Amino acid sequence: MLGVLLLVFSLVALAHAELCRPDAQNAFKVRLSIKTALGDNAYAWDASEEYLFKAMVAFAMRRYSNKETTQISNVLLCNMTERVSFWFVVTDSSKNVTTVPGSEVEAAIRMNRNRINSAFLLTDNTLQFLKISSTLSPPIEPTVPVWLIVFSVVLCLVGAGILFLVLSGIRQRRKNNNESAENGDLEDKCDTPVTTENGIPCDILDLKTGRINGVYTADDERFTPL
Repeated sequence: MLGVLLLVFSLVALAHAELCRPDAQNAFKVRLSIKTALGDNAYAWDASEEYLFKAMVAFAMRRYSNKETTQISNVLLCNMTERVSFWFVVTDSSKNVTTVPGSEVEAAIRMNRNRINSAFLLTDNTLQFLKISSTLSPPIEPTVPVWLIVFSVVLCLVGAGILFLVLSGIRQRRKNNNESAENGDLEDKCDTPVTTENGIPCDILDLKTGRINGVYTADDERFTPL
Protein backbone atom coordinates (compact mmCIF):
# COMPACT_ATOMS: atom_id res chain seq x y z
CA MET A 1 0.00 0.00 0.00
CA LEU A 2 2.81 2.38 0.85
CA GLY A 3 4.49 1.57 -2.42
CA VAL A 4 1.32 2.44 -4.32
CA LEU A 5 1.07 5.80 -2.60
CA LEU A 6 4.69 6.57 -3.37
CA LEU A 7 4.09 5.65 -6.99
CA VAL A 8 1.05 7.92 -7.17
CA PHE A 9 2.95 10.82 -5.64
CA SER A 10 5.81 10.25 -8.04
CA LEU A 11 3.45 10.30 -11.02
CA VAL A 12 1.81 13.49 -9.78
CA ALA A 13 5.21 15.13 -9.28
CA LEU A 14 6.26 14.14 -12.78
CA ALA A 15 3.00 15.48 -14.19
CA HIS A 16 3.46 18.78 -12.36
CA ALA A 17 7.04 19.02 -13.54
CA GLU A 18 5.83 18.56 -17.08
CA LEU A 19 3.15 21.20 -16.67
CA CYS A 20 5.37 23.82 -15.00
CA ARG A 21 8.52 24.41 -16.99
CA PRO A 22 10.01 27.38 -18.86
CA ASP A 23 8.05 28.33 -21.96
CA ALA A 24 5.45 25.67 -21.29
CA GLN A 25 1.93 26.24 -22.51
CA ASN A 26 0.00 28.61 -20.23
CA ALA A 27 3.12 29.23 -18.09
CA PHE A 28 4.20 32.71 -16.98
CA LYS A 29 7.55 33.99 -15.79
CA VAL A 30 7.76 36.31 -12.79
CA ARG A 31 10.68 38.53 -11.82
CA LEU A 32 10.88 40.40 -8.50
CA SER A 33 13.27 43.27 -7.68
CA ILE A 34 12.83 43.39 -3.92
CA LYS A 35 16.20 44.99 -3.14
CA THR A 36 15.69 47.67 -5.76
CA ALA A 37 12.24 48.53 -4.46
CA LEU A 38 12.83 48.43 -0.70
CA GLY A 39 16.57 48.96 -0.27
CA ASP A 40 17.65 48.28 3.32
CA ASN A 41 14.10 47.21 4.17
CA ALA A 42 14.14 44.40 1.63
CA TYR A 43 12.86 41.05 2.86
CA ALA A 44 14.18 37.60 2.00
CA TRP A 45 12.30 35.47 -0.48
CA ASP A 46 11.57 32.14 1.19
CA ALA A 47 8.96 29.40 1.37
CA SER A 48 6.52 31.68 3.18
CA GLU A 49 6.73 34.26 0.40
CA GLU A 50 6.17 31.51 -2.16
CA TYR A 51 3.09 30.42 -0.25
CA LEU A 52 1.82 34.01 -0.22
CA PHE A 53 2.35 34.27 -3.96
CA LYS A 54 0.39 31.09 -4.58
CA ALA A 55 -2.37 32.34 -2.31
CA MET A 56 -2.58 35.67 -4.16
CA VAL A 57 -2.76 33.95 -7.55
CA ALA A 58 -5.47 31.58 -6.25
CA PHE A 59 -7.31 34.62 -4.87
CA ALA A 60 -7.07 36.36 -8.26
CA MET A 61 -8.42 33.28 -10.07
CA ARG A 62 -11.31 32.93 -7.63
CA ARG A 63 -12.24 36.57 -7.87
CA TYR A 64 -12.03 36.59 -11.66
CA SER A 65 -14.11 33.46 -12.25
CA ASN A 66 -16.38 33.79 -9.20
CA LYS A 67 -15.61 30.16 -8.41
CA GLU A 68 -14.19 28.75 -5.21
CA THR A 69 -12.68 25.69 -6.81
CA THR A 70 -9.18 27.09 -7.28
CA GLN A 71 -6.94 26.14 -4.36
CA ILE A 72 -3.41 27.12 -3.42
CA SER A 73 -2.31 23.64 -4.49
CA ASN A 74 -3.43 24.45 -8.03
CA VAL A 75 -0.69 27.09 -8.36
CA LEU A 76 2.64 25.48 -9.29
CA LEU A 77 6.03 27.21 -9.12
CA CYS A 78 9.20 26.02 -10.81
CA ASN A 79 12.68 27.07 -11.92
CA MET A 80 13.22 29.33 -8.91
CA THR A 81 16.42 31.43 -9.02
CA GLU A 82 18.30 33.30 -6.30
CA ARG A 83 17.62 36.62 -7.99
CA VAL A 84 13.95 35.83 -7.37
CA SER A 85 12.57 34.82 -10.70
CA PHE A 86 10.43 31.78 -11.42
CA TRP A 87 7.71 30.30 -13.61
CA PHE A 88 4.20 29.41 -12.55
CA VAL A 89 1.08 27.76 -13.94
CA VAL A 90 -2.43 27.28 -12.61
CA THR A 91 -3.83 23.78 -12.94
CA ASP A 92 -7.45 22.95 -13.55
CA SER A 93 -8.96 22.00 -10.20
CA SER A 94 -11.38 19.52 -11.80
CA LYS A 95 -8.67 17.53 -13.61
CA ASN A 96 -5.42 18.68 -11.96
CA VAL A 97 -3.43 17.35 -14.90
CA THR A 98 -4.15 20.23 -17.28
CA THR A 99 -3.52 23.93 -16.91
CA VAL A 100 -5.96 26.81 -16.97
CA PRO A 101 -5.79 28.69 -20.29
CA GLY A 102 -3.23 31.46 -20.21
CA SER A 103 -5.79 34.05 -21.32
CA GLU A 104 -7.84 33.44 -18.14
CA VAL A 105 -4.77 33.62 -15.92
CA GLU A 106 -3.64 36.84 -17.60
CA ALA A 107 -7.09 38.41 -17.20
CA ALA A 108 -7.21 37.43 -13.53
CA ILE A 109 -3.72 38.85 -12.86
CA ARG A 110 -4.52 42.11 -14.63
CA MET A 111 -7.79 42.43 -12.72
CA ASN A 112 -6.06 42.02 -9.34
CA ARG A 113 -2.62 43.41 -10.14
CA ASN A 114 -2.76 46.16 -7.53
CA ARG A 115 -3.76 43.71 -4.80
CA ILE A 116 -0.87 41.41 -5.70
CA ASN A 117 1.61 44.30 -5.80
CA SER A 118 0.42 45.56 -2.42
CA ALA A 119 0.86 42.13 -0.83
CA PHE A 120 4.59 42.23 -1.64
CA LEU A 121 5.07 46.02 -1.25
CA LEU A 122 6.09 46.26 -4.91
CA THR A 123 4.94 47.92 -8.11
CA ASP A 124 4.44 46.91 -11.74
CA ASN A 125 8.11 47.76 -12.36
CA THR A 126 9.48 45.66 -9.49
CA LEU A 127 7.00 42.76 -9.66
CA GLN A 128 6.98 41.86 -13.33
CA PHE A 129 4.82 39.27 -15.07
CA LEU A 130 6.89 39.18 -18.23
CA LYS A 131 4.11 38.01 -20.56
CA ILE A 132 1.46 40.22 -18.97
CA SER A 133 1.43 43.92 -19.72
CA SER A 134 1.41 46.41 -16.86
CA THR A 135 -1.90 47.51 -15.51
CA LEU A 136 -2.81 51.02 -16.53
CA SER A 137 -3.78 53.30 -13.67
CA PRO A 138 -7.39 54.47 -13.78
CA PRO A 139 -7.81 57.94 -15.21
CA ILE A 140 -7.84 60.69 -12.63
CA GLU A 141 -11.16 62.49 -12.61
CA PRO A 142 -10.90 66.23 -11.92
CA THR A 143 -12.65 67.45 -8.80
CA VAL A 144 -14.24 70.26 -10.86
CA PRO A 145 -16.46 69.26 -13.83
CA VAL A 146 -14.93 69.85 -17.24
CA TRP A 147 -17.87 71.96 -18.42
CA LEU A 148 -17.41 74.31 -15.47
CA ILE A 149 -13.72 74.75 -16.32
CA VAL A 150 -14.57 75.55 -19.97
CA PHE A 151 -17.34 77.95 -18.92
CA SER A 152 -14.99 79.77 -16.55
CA VAL A 153 -12.34 80.16 -19.26
CA VAL A 154 -14.88 81.53 -21.76
CA LEU A 155 -16.32 83.89 -19.15
CA CYS A 156 -12.83 85.22 -18.34
CA LEU A 157 -12.11 85.79 -22.03
CA VAL A 158 -15.40 87.65 -22.51
CA GLY A 159 -14.74 89.78 -19.42
CA ALA A 160 -11.22 90.60 -20.63
CA GLY A 161 -12.62 91.59 -24.04
CA ILE A 162 -15.23 93.90 -22.51
CA LEU A 163 -12.63 95.52 -20.25
CA PHE A 164 -10.34 96.05 -23.21
CA LEU A 165 -13.11 97.73 -25.20
CA VAL A 166 -14.04 100.02 -22.29
CA LEU A 167 -10.44 101.08 -21.70
CA SER A 168 -9.91 101.63 -25.42
CA GLY A 169 -13.03 103.83 -25.57
CA ILE A 170 -11.90 105.92 -22.61
CA ARG A 171 -8.43 106.35 -24.11
CA GLN A 172 -9.87 107.33 -27.49
CA ARG A 173 -12.24 109.83 -25.88
CA ARG A 174 -9.39 111.48 -23.99
CA LYS A 175 -7.36 111.63 -27.18
CA ASN A 176 -10.24 113.30 -29.04
CA ASN A 177 -10.75 115.83 -26.23
CA ASN A 178 -7.05 116.75 -26.29
CA GLU A 179 -7.12 117.19 -30.05
CA SER A 180 -10.24 119.39 -29.80
CA ALA A 181 -8.57 121.58 -27.16
CA GLU A 182 -5.43 121.96 -29.28
CA ASN A 183 -7.51 122.86 -32.33
CA GLY A 184 -9.42 125.48 -30.28
CA ASP A 185 -6.20 127.11 -29.10
CA LEU A 186 -4.92 127.24 -32.66
CA GLU A 187 -8.12 128.90 -33.89
CA ASP A 188 -7.92 131.50 -31.13
CA LYS A 189 -4.40 132.36 -32.16
CA CYS A 190 -5.41 132.66 -35.80
CA ASP A 191 -8.36 134.98 -34.93
CA THR A 192 -6.19 137.47 -33.00
CA PRO A 193 -5.86 140.78 -35.07
CA VAL A 194 -2.43 142.05 -35.93
CA THR A 195 -1.93 145.82 -35.44
CA THR A 196 0.05 147.59 -38.11
CA GLU A 197 1.51 151.08 -38.06
CA ASN A 198 2.65 152.66 -41.33
CA GLY A 199 2.59 149.20 -42.91
CA ILE A 200 4.71 147.71 -40.13
CA PRO A 201 3.07 144.98 -37.92
CA CYS A 202 3.15 145.79 -34.26
CA ASP A 203 2.90 143.48 -31.22
CA ILE A 204 -0.01 144.12 -28.93
CA LEU A 205 0.33 144.61 -25.22
CA ASP A 206 1.19 141.36 -23.45
CA LEU A 207 -1.21 141.36 -20.53
CA LYS A 208 0.54 138.55 -18.67
CA THR A 209 4.02 140.07 -18.55
CA GLY A 210 3.08 143.74 -18.99
CA ARG A 211 5.38 144.27 -21.98
CA ILE A 212 4.84 147.25 -24.28
CA ASN A 213 5.61 147.18 -27.96
CA GLY A 214 9.09 148.57 -28.45
CA VAL A 215 8.14 150.31 -31.71
CA TYR A 216 5.99 152.88 -29.92
CA THR A 217 8.68 153.47 -27.31
CA ALA A 218 11.26 154.17 -29.97
CA ASP A 219 8.93 156.60 -31.79
CA ASP A 220 8.16 158.50 -28.56
CA GLU A 221 11.81 158.98 -27.77
CA ARG A 222 12.61 160.13 -31.29
CA PHE A 223 9.89 162.82 -31.50
CA THR A 224 10.17 164.08 -27.90
CA PRO A 225 11.21 167.75 -27.99
CA LEU A 226 14.43 168.69 -26.31
